[in-house]
Amino acid sequence: MSTIAATKSKTYDMVYIAIFAVLMAVCSWISIPTTVPFTLQTFGVFIAVGILGGKRGTLAVLVYILLGAVGVPVFAGFQGGIGAIAGTTGGYIVGFLFSALVMWAIEKLFGRKPAVQIISMVVGLAVCYAFGTVWFMVVYGRTVGAVGLGAVLGWCVIPFIIPDLIKIALAFGLSRKLRQYVA
Repeated sequence: MSTIAATKSKTYDMVYIAIFAVLMAVCSWISIPTTVPFTLQTFGVFIAVGILGGKRGTLAVLVYILLGAVGVPVFAGFQGGIGAIAGTTGGYIVGFLFSALVMWAIEKLFGRKPAVQIISMVVGLAVCYAFGTVWFMVVYGRTVGAVGLGAVLGWCVIPFIIPDLIKIALAFGLSRKLRQYVA
């Protein structure tokens, strides 16, 4: 590959990563406020990895989280800053990165076949739920008081399962159609 082609490829990578980081921000602003807000953030994560692949999709998620960490209001409710990440729902935000990493690992091990992609999204979602739930319990326990796993699952996971599975289905379908247009 020539130097010009390599530079062009890296430029395209940076542009795609930035576009999908912005897409995740827009998805987070579409929000129904609850204990853990209903947003389209997970859809943004799934579509980023689904279209861009594991490496670039994971980098897009990382850029999104870093933008929020430095104070850009990219999270649900137009929030940003370390306080948003350090709060009770911050573990789900950090969990997006673990979801993307798991999806990337599964892609590296098993390829991008349709069944593998769906399984990677479901496993990635489970990892996000697990990380976010533990984080929620720790932060809630320190700031409000002890809370049981059943209560946290009832607030933070169970109401989201069906909407998140629908987001996976939509992200999978769209990523299969749109992937061909992304270099």
